[in-house]
Amino acid sequence: MHALVEQLRGTLLPAVVTPMDNDGVVAYDALSAYAGRIATEPIGGVAVWAHTGRGLYLSPADRSKVLETWRQATDAPIVAGVGVPRAQPAHTLQKAADATVAMALQAAAGGADAVMVYPLAALGDEPDGHAQAVALHERVATESGLPLVGFYLHGEAGGYPYLPELIRDLLSLDAMLGVKTATLDRAIGCQDAIWAGRGTGKLLITGEDRMFGPSFMWGADTALVGIAAAQVELSAAVLRTWSSGDHSGFLTASDRLDRFAAATFYAPIEGYVQRMLWAAVWEALLPEDAAHDPYGPDLPTPERELVVRCLEELSHYPAS
Repeated sequence: MHALVEQLRGTLLPAVVTPMDNDGVVAYDALSAYAGRIATEPIGGVAVWAHTGRGLYLSPADRSKVLETWRQATDAPIVAGVGVPRAQPAHTLQKAADATVAMALQAAAGGADAVMVYPLAALGDEPDGHAQAVALHERVATESGLPLVGFYLHGEAGGYPYLPELIRDLLSLDAMLGVKTATLDRAIGCQDAIWAGRGTGKLLITGEDRMFGPSFMWGADTALVGIAAAQVELSAAVLRTWSSGDHSGFLTASDRLDRFAAATFYAPIEGYVQRMLWAAVWEALLPEDAAHDPYGPDLPTPERELVVRCLEELSHYPAS
């Protein structure tokens, strides 16, 4: 466990997209080419089945094939998101836990190195939700045999706030690698979560696409983010300059990343997946016919124009 923590500390793990056509059919040729490109970028690993990759919407067969494709593309650690698949409604917390464990078992069978546990939002309203959340993570670790990443996810994406006490209890578990924050715009919640992990020796993982630079200043030491699904270097440069103490370079890199984030992560926030797919097309990471998000909102043409205009401006913006 310690070896994987230290292997991942200070690195970037893109939460990668899943190329699909307009009907939601996964484009595997495009996925193979995309995975091959991302694997050559300055990353420490990848995150599959995450929100950006629409992991909870994929069929079991597609999840296995997606993981297999990435496993063939890279020897770097793969973290797989596990939760309750959208096609498998869980009407009780017990069934939700069972579904999460089943997805973790699938990840283990497919060669994932760790799993990131989607929060069960209903636990936020339970009197013993804290204890149930800890028990869920313990069960996932025990039955899958894999180390875990906790996931403090904002409510718009189906999560709920993890209080500092819960963060500390999760990080006290032997199986826990760290906790990722993805609070969207909740600076206080993000700060409190990162600070709760200080001194534990575990990874303090940022998933803060709109507070990426600040989250490192608050103490994050690793990144697992959807904004790195395209334009990987924009995110990598922020982490690299911060870690090396190049504060002038960090300010420049953060400004570049923030410009891209402002063009991709805004209301409707679920539209960010399609916006990242557009960015991947602009970057020639994906073909046009494999860059559809059938599970997000319909977005008007000006939103794509904003993404493209931002990328074109950044291509002429000094990197340092």
